[in-house]
Amino acid sequence: MATILIVEDDAKIHQLLKAHIEKYGHKAVITTDFSQVLQRFKQVSPDLVLLDVNLPNYDGFFWCRQIRSISTCPILFIFAREGKMEQVMALENGADDYITKLFYYEVVMAKIRSNLCRAYGACAKQGERVVKVQGLSLYPERLQLFLNEQKVTLTHKEAILLEALMENHMRIVSRDRLLEKLWSDQHFIDDNTLNVYVTRVRKKLGELGIESAIETVRGAGYM
Repeated sequence: MATILIVEDDAKIHQLLKAHIEKYGHKAVITTDFSQVLQRFKQVSPDLVLLDVNLPNYDGFFWCRQIRSISTCPILFIFAREGKMEQVMALENGADDYITKLFYYEVVMAKIRSNLCRAYGACAKQGERVVKVQGLSLYPERLQLFLNEQKVTLTHKEAILLEALMENHMRIVSRDRLLEKLWSDQHFIDDNTLNVYVTRVRKKLGELGIESAIETVRGAGYM
């Protein structure tokens, strides 16, 4: 059972989400004080957050950045509509995925399950995975990347992207294949989406002193 924090100012929507999430055996917690979202997050310590973009006081992008400064738990934005700019803004502000109003609740639960699985390894009862390439060690379930004694923390999508590239060391991984791994509904995703993630992963590698590790192969993908 996962604990899911719902940050949504539409009472009808957050009650419907709560009912559906609890139907599948999870615990859903609603917050209605939209000036104290980070404090509520700390109190609840959720496994996943559903976060509306259009909130009173401060918008969801602000609260996503605040949460991301202290936690790598999955954050799914709730958008009023589908749009390329919304997708880019979500990624740039630290979100892992998004859903749009009006919901297909089966899609909502599929995305929740997928992100919980990737974050905490709940989809398999096997030993911890580690991917190693030339002294670099990635622990996908921990969301941690090591180089000798140095360590950086990754988001879930960053770990997925980096794992795909490390497992195919010195081989080109196509943009379509990477998008398929990152997003289940990739045909709705703008081309800039992948660029955002690659930039973020390059920055994390840079924190370990690794420069130019990911090569862009024009018209093909990344290596």
